[in-house]
Amino acid sequence: MDVIALVGRILFVFVFVGSAIGHFTQTDAMAGYAGSKGVPSAKIATLGTGALQIVGALMLLLGVWADLGALLLVIFLLPTAFLMHPFWKETDPQAKQMAMTQFSKDLSLAGAALLFFGLYAGAGSELGLTITGPLF
Repeated sequence: MDVIALVGRILFVFVFVGSAIGHFTQTDAMAGYAGSKGVPSAKIATLGTGALQIVGALMLLLGVWADLGALLLVIFLLPTAFLMHPFWKETDPQAKQMAMTQFSKDLSLAGAALLFFGLYAGAGSELGLTITGPLF
């Protein structure tokens, strides 16, 4: 079970590490997009969400307070779904479908992150292959 949990953590955080790198290497473009969606202080928000993703992902990946790392990812995902992908505001069918897909993806990932949170907060270091036990 320990190896399965580790492989699951590796596969899960892959998307967040890649996204965080994009937040830091393409800050201006991402901030421009966030600003077009009405996000205040878009550049600061872009850098902040990049940091939130990388910290949460690395904590979960390495098993350093994995429960907190998963919770940080939930804190990133839920507002992102509603602020960046409001499909209900789109009038173009293709744009609406794309936004709905991204919204659904963010909600699904938030659900999986909540599952990781519950798993590590409950079972904690019994899962093994973690550096620390749970924070909560």
